[in-house]
Amino acid sequence: MNKDATKATGVAAVDRALAVLSSFRSEDRALTLAELAARTGIYKSTILRLTQSLMRAALLLRLEDGRFRLGPEALRLGGLYQQAHEAGDVILPILRELRDLTGESVIFHVREGERRVCLFRAESPHPVRYHVREGDVLPLNRGAGGRVLTAFSGGKGEPYETIRRELCFVGFGDRTPDVSGLSAPVFGPDQALVGAITISGPSTRVDEGFARSAVPLLLAAVARATRDLGGNAEVFKTTSRKAAPRQHSRKEDRRDKAKPLKRRQSR
Repeated sequence: MNKDATKATGVAAVDRALAVLSSFRSEDRALTLAELAARTGIYKSTILRLTQSLMRAALLLRLEDGRFRLGPEALRLGGLYQQAHEAGDVILPILRELRDLTGESVIFHVREGERRVCLFRAESPHPVRYHVREGDVLPLNRGAGGRVLTAFSGGKGEPYETIRRELCFVGFGDRTPDVSGLSAPVFGPDQALVGAITISGPSTRVDEGFARSAVPLLLAAVARATRDLGGNAEVFKTTSRKAAPRQHSRKEDRRDKAKPLKRRQSR
């Protein structure tokens, strides 16, 4: 076999192994061989060979009943990913303080390509709450955190122009109908975007009244995080805070394509 063929085979094998790992979802404790085959489209015999290598690397473990679950090496790599951002010591206390002040879940998202990843979170004490795990991957084009990350990564048009002007986004049911949130950016040295802090919860609690009271708390939190990470927190003082930022809902996405943006209340 020539070198090019060997290289292609090696890359294909790695791709298949990564597909096996990526088939696990946040709600999965363990998966059967049949479930792995169904989710990856890879033959069971091939998966069995791949799992041998993954188990040797401690990326997978096999339970007594034959099912597979992620191994301790996956946790170690996740910890290294968090450490690489060097923001945990600054961000986590701020998230917890904001959670205690608002009573809702507070999340710190970072952008990874065309997606966003929950890097840190502080969960609401309410039994009914917005729940997200560290490492969960979400879209950029929906949800308060995704909107803010897109806005400060060069997103064009609305609502991104308004977000850059007001340094905050309030969305009611923007990604999920029953969940609402508000988000603002965190900057580092040279005003580089580090991530976004988002307060999120059920729409029955996170409503317009909640947004009016929570926006100043959120902006104070991101200003503090920005300052502690070496950014210029003064930018958050330049925006008028007499009222909450423009509120956005899914219905506006269609309306905004047909007419200029106007300040209005979400329905």
